[in-house]
Amino acid sequence: MYRGIILCFRDQGTLNPFQRGTSCLMRQIVSSRSLTPEISLGLFTPICRFWTEKPELWPFPDPHWAIYRPGGQAMARYLFNNPEVSGGRKVLVLGCDCGASAIAAKLTGASRVVANDIDPSETYNMIGSKPDAWDLILLGDMFYDDLADRLHKWLQTCITTHGAQVLIGDLGWAQFESHDIRRLLHKLAHFELPDSVKEENYRLTNSTVWCYNYKPDL
Repeated sequence: MYRGIILCFRDQGTLNPFQRGTSCLMRQIVSSRSLTPEISLGLFTPICRFWTEKPELWPFPDPHWAIYRPGGQAMARYLFNNPEVSGGRKVLVLGCDCGASAIAAKLTGASRVVANDIDPSETYNMIGSKPDAWDLILLGDMFYDDLADRLHKWLQTCITTHGAQVLIGDLGWAQFESHDIRRLLHKLAHFELPDSVKEENYRLTNSTVWCYNYKPDL
């Protein structure tokens, strides 16, 4: 059994405002409310006091890094069920949110893991940059607005340049289902979400992991 991981800050006096706000969230520990009870995380959920507070009272704006989205949950569950997928490989988790897929990749044997998101408190936006030699790229619930087309083009560059394998977790949002990338995907796994996760995601019931089968022109 994988050991649960609890993210926490111990010495409040030494923390910056971002870390203090994070620590407030992390007092709410979630262990069995997701598809991956192996990982315990402090998350922004209905049991967190900030859930019902006005946004202007939050200690940080838009805490997407404290949300465990269904696409990420499906991805992390898939890795735990299939450790050979990430074992011994260099893994990039794009749009990492709370970092659970990155944790799952590391616990299942990845040789190197980088968790990337656009929040300035975390890391810079890698989409559109010169790609590194990743063996495996993981992402979830990212096909929306104008990001979808830019992301699609960059993933093709990663595959063409370094032969990266790309896995995508998605709840089945309309823009994802209608995007050109959809016809290039092969379903790997399908998971029913726990009731608590359904409640937090408009009663949507399932999340799927896809393999991106893009074949570059040689």
